[in-house]
Amino acid sequence: MKFSTKLFITFIIALILPTVLSVAVIFGIANYQSKILEKTYGIENMSFKSLMSSEQLIREINAKNFSDLRKKITENPESLEDERFMEEQNEKLLPQFSYLMVRKNGVVIFDGWKSGSRISSHLLPAFGSSTSIDGSGLIIEGDPMSILRQFDMKMADNDKYSVFVITQSTDIPQLTDMIKSMVCAIMLVLFVTMLLAFSWVYQDLIHPLNRLTKATQNIMEGNLDFTMQGIDSKDEIGILCSNFEKMRKQLADQAEEKLVYDKESKELISNISHDLKTPITAVKGYVEGIMDGVADTPEKMDRYIKTIYNKANEMDALINELTFYSKIDTNRIPYTFDRINTVGFFGDCAEELELDLTAKGIAFDYANTVDDQVRIIADAEQLRRVINNIVGNSIKYMREEPGHISIRVRDVGDYVQVEIEDNGRGIAAKDLPLIFDRFYRSDSSRNSSKGGSGIGLSIVKKIIDDHGGKIWASSVEGKGTTMTFVIRKYQEVPV
Repeated sequence: MKFSTKLFITFIIALILPTVLSVAVIFGIANYQSKILEKTYGIENMSFKSLMSSEQLIREINAKNFSDLRKKITENPESLEDERFMEEQNEKLLPQFSYLMVRKNGVVIFDGWKSGSRISSHLLPAFGSSTSIDGSGLIIEGDPMSILRQFDMKMADNDKYSVFVITQSTDIPQLTDMIKSMVCAIMLVLFVTMLLAFSWVYQDLIHPLNRLTKATQNIMEGNLDFTMQGIDSKDEIGILCSNFEKMRKQLADQAEEKLVYDKESKELISNISHDLKTPITAVKGYVEGIMDGVADTPEKMDRYIKTIYNKANEMDALINELTFYSKIDTNRIPYTFDRINTVGFFGDCAEELELDLTAKGIAFDYANTVDDQVRIIADAEQLRRVINNIVGNSIKYMREEPGHISIRVRDVGDYVQVEIEDNGRGIAAKDLPLIFDRFYRSDSSRNSSKGGSGIGLSIVKKIIDDHGGKIWASSVEGKGTTMTFVIRKYQEVPV
């Protein structure tokens, strides 16, 4: 569920649920309290209005007491002269905030008032006023206000009696308790509802934010070796955490690549420094020999100058290799792809190699079984670099016995396959999977005759990969190595 949807649902729940629960609680408490009030004051079928208004409840209490007393006196008029009866009835009225007054022929003969505000006798309605016949009662202002109901009786001897039931307006304890209970219940409902809503949101918001804060702190401190936990949710926060974890992995990979790059760069500098030092030392030695007059014959001078020239060429080759490596490292190899005739191109390469290898006393064989019309899309200069680097590597690790290098070009379906085989000392099985890695050298001793920067074959692999081809090696230690690469043929697609 999306977090925005969850927030909307939480908002709706926060509005509706407390209202529904509050109404239910109010009606529940009101129903419970009404039963208590009905039992306490003897009121039947108490209305909700009476529960919400002390004045209305006082009226109903007054009406109930008045009705009961009127019935008793009507059934037994002689009780008006019975003071004990009056006292008993008054004692029943007192707990219900009421008291009894009886007037005979204009004179109060019984007054049940005990405490509170007393109504003066001159405020009592006259005989025959019928203030209570309609059931509304008479409100008498005062502190507190009182409600009075009256009924009159005329006896056989013409004595006129007026009976008054007076109820003082006051706060009903049960109503006060009920209001307090309702307020507390509503507050509890609001608290529980908000707590549940907050917990629901907290689980999907605060926890991930805390994890993000901790993860950010780790990254600020340079620690990328951790994993974001709990990112399985599909909402916005989950997506944010997932993206953050991806960013962390990318940063970790970049940091690791930088460490590898720095290590390789240091190794490259060390390799180049070592490989440059040897020819430079030789050049200095031969130059000093010329300066000191050691080369005192034309033959010696010629040999010294040729040696200096060869050593300079070695340094130039190393520098060129380093320059080309920097282009590889920044993906800025200058490719110029053209349609190349396979027979012509590899034939030219073989011709150049044959002259060079023959001069070095290395036997060379070349075979091309590809049809004369087959073409490939390639950069001729870079593809020539591939062949020269592989052959140069073969020469570098050639055995003492007469060397032999052969190149075979074959048609293998959609590709042209080139095999360059030598009878060198071969590559150990443990080194074979690593020979195309940058700076890898199986010759860890780095002697001057077998040294190198360690990037020649990595350059070869990069160029072949950029041509959409593949390269691999097979070797038998002590017998020789075969380097094989394939380049896709050029095929015209009819329009």
